Amino acid sequence: MPHPIDAERDGSKKRQKISHESSRKEIILNGFDMFTPSHLSFGQWRREGDRAKDKRRDLTYWTDLAKILERGNITALFLADTYGQHDVYKGSAEPTLRTACQFPMGDPSIPVTAMAAVTKNLSFAITTSTSYESPFVIAKRFSTLDHLTKGRFGWNIVTSFKQSGADAVGLPLVEHDRRYEIADDYLRCLYKIWEGSWADDALKEDAEIEEYVDFDRVRWIKHETDRFKINAPHILDPSPQRTPFLFQAGTSSAGMTFAATHAEGVFVAAPSPHILAPRVANIRKEAAALGRDPRSIKIFAVITPVIGRTDEEAQEKYQEALKYASAEAGLAFYSSNAGIDLSQYDLDTVITPDDVKVDGRVHSLVNSLKYQGADIPQWTPRNIGKAVSIGGNGPVPVGSAATVADVFEKWIEIADLDGFNVGYVTTPGSFEDLVDLLVPELQRRGLYPENIVGETLRERVYGIGQNKLRDDHVGSTYKYAVYDNAG
Repeated sequence: MPHPIDAERDGSKKRQKISHESSRKEIILNGFDMFTPSHLSFGQWRREGDRAKDKRRDLTYWTDLAKILERGNITALFLADTYGQHDVYKGSAEPTLRTACQFPMGDPSIPVTAMAAVTKNLSFAITTSTSYESPFVIAKRFSTLDHLTKGRFGWNIVTSFKQSGADAVGLPLVEHDRRYEIADDYLRCLYKIWEGSWADDALKEDAEIEEYVDFDRVRWIKHETDRFKINAPHILDPSPQRTPFLFQAGTSSAGMTFAATHAEGVFVAAPSPHILAPRVANIRKEAAALGRDPRSIKIFAVITPVIGRTDEEAQEKYQEALKYASAEAGLAFYSSNAGIDLSQYDLDTVITPDDVKVDGRVHSLVNSLKYQGADIPQWTPRNIGKAVSIGGNGPVPVGSAATVADVFEKWIEIADLDGFNVGYVTTPGSFEDLVDLLVPELQRRGLYPENIVGETLRERVYGIGQNKLRDDHVGSTYKYAVYDNAG
């Protein structure tokens, strides 16, 4: 579980030397939020000046946040989402509702166009599950968002593991690996719709001859499997990226195979870079085996820094955060994600993967229980509740911008990451510290760009001109010019 990195230990000592290769590697940063009062730092909504409560009832929360991130040249605002509520801890949802542990929850797609209207460069990535909506519906919604953001849009693909989520939508909870098989089918159906339905020249908008669309350049997509049956054209013309930039969150065995096949960006979470390193290496190895450039998959770890102008100021901020941190909410969050009711154990009992008795869990989180290292405390309910209450499943570096930048570089080097989804303790305060303190330090080190490159999210990641799927991506095999639409 995460724990604060001691500023006196890491900040006051001589800065460690980072390898030449990692020091030249530009870091990609995304803001990380969720349409709920408590995302990964539970209990902070109680603080004066924190705007987390405004998310669901004041659109200016989102537009103001977008302006802050735009000012810092942040690549994207990455919005998590979930179906259902955390109800494993104490066998009840009561702790979750009472503490606002990722509850209540709004729809992350709604504020995107408002944020796009007040920015020019910031992109947006939202989370949606392949388990509960038709591919056709998702294709329409995401093409609309890609159009209205001018290509500044991405999708974080999840398969949904909560029993409470399945109960909410009235569908059975499918077994873990089968969910990824369905997701693979889902994505291939979407590629046909996004990439194979409309020719590049199908949209005419010719007023002289009253031809808006060339009927002969639009295909009806026929896709029929045991899960999906579609016989229709894409109802909207191709957007700037056609297929939105594809993120994926999940590093189980099945999740890594899915990522190696479909993902352009992978979101990972762990309290130590040593846990992530073999997972990242495996994703890149599997991608290479599939004929993809393994470096084209950009991997982002969650991190929640507490940044001050000095190490001492950052420690003061962290101590203030501890006053409001809700260990009970942290236990509710962890119990739900790990599939272990931690209320059933003594506070100082060491938790192991053998304590998991259900399929509904985050497999990579459970696998992290195997890790024993000097950089994290023992996996006991007492330590888990305290640590997870600030920063969730990721690290919480505490210190000056220089101290925190050292940590970022260390994680990039050890785990072979490309960037971070940067969470907050308080909002907008933590995001302002990211933009005003950390970004300038990273730029000073040559680790973060000072100028915007590319109009679309995919161009921000891959470079100018790469606004569509790369040729080595499986989705490119469904493009209009090469896909035969046989079914």
